Amino acid sequence: MPRMSNRDKEELAFFLNDRGRITYAQLCRRCERGCKQSFRATVITCPAYLSKRRKKNDQ
Repeated sequence: MPRMSNRDKEELAFFLNDRGRITYAQLCRRCERGCKQSFRATVITCPAYLSKRRKKNDQ
């Protein structure tokens, strides 16, 4: 695997883990969309993700 340049490291610093690898949030790992979020994000809002535990409003 080729090494990242310093410019790429600075640009992707929010996504890099302690080993220097790009890491995404747990919900984004298997997602096919390009809206991936960092593993450092605490609040994840994704229009493509619907949890099975989500409460539906029956009005």
